[in-house]
Amino acid sequence: MPERRSYIDSLNLGAKMAEVDREVCLLYLLRHGATDNNILEPPRMQGCRSDQGLSQAGREQALLASRWFADRGIAAVYSSPLLRARQTAELIAEPHGLVVQAVEAITEIDVGQWEGLSWAEIERRDPDAYRMFREDASLHPYLGGENYRSARQRAAAALNDLMAANLGRRIVVVAHNGVNRAYLTQLLDMPVRQYRSIPQDNCGINLIRFSGGEAKLITLNAVGHLDR
Repeated sequence: MPERRSYIDSLNLGAKMAEVDREVCLLYLLRHGATDNNILEPPRMQGCRSDQGLSQAGREQALLASRWFADRGIAAVYSSPLLRARQTAELIAEPHGLVVQAVEAITEIDVGQWEGLSWAEIERRDPDAYRMFREDASLHPYLGGENYRSARQRAAAALNDLMAANLGRRIVVVAHNGVNRAYLTQLLDMPVRQYRSIPQDNCGINLIRFSGGEAKLITLNAVGHLDR
């Protein structure tokens, strides 16, 4: 796993209120704030079948993100329909007077029968399915769930449509660890099976520039706004 990165101060994530070129969309893609499952040791699997809200730590992360976005001229805020993403998005949308718009296609990956389990428990219970998944999650799904190729296809289609519909604007999208990593493999021109090499901290920011029908990753997993 690459070391945690913070590019907010060293790379331009967009001047605070400067206009965006009318042929460009700037998309800030976030992972939601932390839930109790995220901060357990070891963490528990949390896919689309778990609708846990933010922990206190997660709410604090979302508030810090909201504070950073407050003077960035955000025109629209979109979210996965799951509670942890919606709560994060609502805190970001509030200073702008925006209503969060739910996007079903960026719901977290379905982890099937492994929902709520740790990786150690999964390996003991379903060793063959675990081994195949670890070998290539783009082909082999979570047991009874989804594979990463499917997740990338649906997320990429939805996000590209959102950006195409928001030219000349800055928008925020709050989604999830798995679905974000799947989509980012496409922007990084990586095989989707290598998704684990992409860091996605809770409330980390990825900046994506969309122009001429193409999306380009500008900043990966910026976390400087979370430093206190």
